[in-house]
Amino acid sequence: MISEQRLLLLVTGLTLACASLPGHAAWDEKFFNPKPLPDDVILPLPCDGAMAFRKVTIPLAQPLDDYSITLGQDSDEWGYLEQTRPEHIAGSFAEGKKGKSRYYLMAKYELTQLQYQALTAATCPVPDNSLRLPQVNIGWIDAMDLANRYNLWLRKEKPDALPVEDGAKGFLRLPTETEWEFAARGGLAVSSAEFRDQRFPMPEGLTSYGWFAGAQSANGKLQLAGLLKPNPLGLHDMLGNAAEMMFEPFRLNKLDRQHGKAGGYVIRGGSFLSPQADLRSSLRAEQPYYTNAGQNENKTIGMRLVVVAPTLTSRDRIKQIEQEWKALGTAAETAKGTAKAADTSLTSLNTLSAQVQDETLKKQLEKLRGEMRANSQLRDEQRNQAVRSSLQLGAFLCTKLKDDGEFYDRLNSLYVKNCKTAGTAVDANCDRRQEQLDEHKKALDFIVSYYADTLVDNGTTYSIEQVKPQVNVVQQQMAARGKTNLNNYLENYWKNLQGYWKDGKVARSEWLDNCKNTQ
Repeated sequence: MISEQRLLLLVTGLTLACASLPGHAAWDEKFFNPKPLPDDVILPLPCDGAMAFRKVTIPLAQPLDDYSITLGQDSDEWGYLEQTRPEHIAGSFAEGKKGKSRYYLMAKYELTQLQYQALTAATCPVPDNSLRLPQVNIGWIDAMDLANRYNLWLRKEKPDALPVEDGAKGFLRLPTETEWEFAARGGLAVSSAEFRDQRFPMPEGLTSYGWFAGAQSANGKLQLAGLLKPNPLGLHDMLGNAAEMMFEPFRLNKLDRQHGKAGGYVIRGGSFLSPQADLRSSLRAEQPYYTNAGQNENKTIGMRLVVVAPTLTSRDRIKQIEQEWKALGTAAETAKGTAKAADTSLTSLNTLSAQVQDETLKKQLEKLRGEMRANSQLRDEQRNQAVRSSLQLGAFLCTKLKDDGEFYDRLNSLYVKNCKTAGTAVDANCDRRQEQLDEHKKALDFIVSYYADTLVDNGTTYSIEQVKPQVNVVQQQMAARGKTNLNNYLENYWKNLQGYWKDGKVARSEWLDNCKNTQ
């Protein structure tokens, strides 16, 4: 017979044991997503836990499409670490059924102690607010192992949780430097000028967005994840608190390229011990994988995961990439007046190469052909950027036409009402009203002419095939910046541009009316 006291102890022990096993109550949202947003992406964790992610959108859809950006910061002081450099970025997963853009997922917060324990501990942790501290003192190899554990667990226990691209499930890893810095700067959610600032826009000041050294901020202590305001993409603690590991090894920068030696791993973003002046989006440093005593584990370094997809996901995708690659730089989209010439040159070069018997000369011709395609591709990318800028300008000028046109109409209406009633002036200020009306007419005529010049320049410089794909890109850029109202003006500009291509008519009055009627 078991005594009542013994039975009570057994029941209590079983209760505690069950509480530590998978299947106990799910975590309260405050433990994994203290600042929830409607479009957060939540992935499950062991122990009925979760991890919050944010979409980082790239406004291009095809497998070989990538988006030109400029990273780093110019400075003689840290140029060998952070020299400004051109980069390109692409998303992993198609956005929506039509797939007009792509995205990758980035963890909304730095990996916390609670999430780390859920993935690595023998028993499930009890959720507690103190475990919202970022997990530090882990080595790079441990970070890779943790990502591997998470990937395997999701595939076994929650196979439908991961996003899928072309039939292939996504996977988690540390971010690349380009993925991290693009997201840290605000991605598409900021303007081009804001993207190139040292820090993303911080209306309330740095102390509201990042933890750094000093009594006015972190005061030498690691802080709970998610206490401060997020960056424009909804990502918390991108600057300060725990420095974050990157996927690739560290390289120095030379003036036009990275140095040839790959060293330790890269950390980004600074930490709670970084001086305030050092916190910037371009901040990067090297950490060794190992110290002389063992694996490098540092109290200031944590991690943040991304979710991405493989590139060569299927035979059909490989065929699609092959077709796109063959089309690169072959003048299918080169500027007006050069497409035919460039295409003819490449065709002639191909024909000549096929006829040459000398292998050395054949290799030289193939090298020349590759250089011509690369130069043509670079020109196409630069042209696409110029087209996007011109579309943005056209949309802005359309808003200006609406505002100035409506203001002129109001002035004119008042003038007619007060100074032209029954053919006689009924307002002593009619001369002044006439003067104001004339001044605003000149200003409106100038804006109309500027709009028309911009539209005609674009219509004569670019073709509809070159501009049409960039309209979609600009629409996504504006939507990401919370300026969807500008898309109506962009649509109007695009409509007017198509009309010009169709009939060659410079319809200033019609274009003005179209912009004034834009809602």
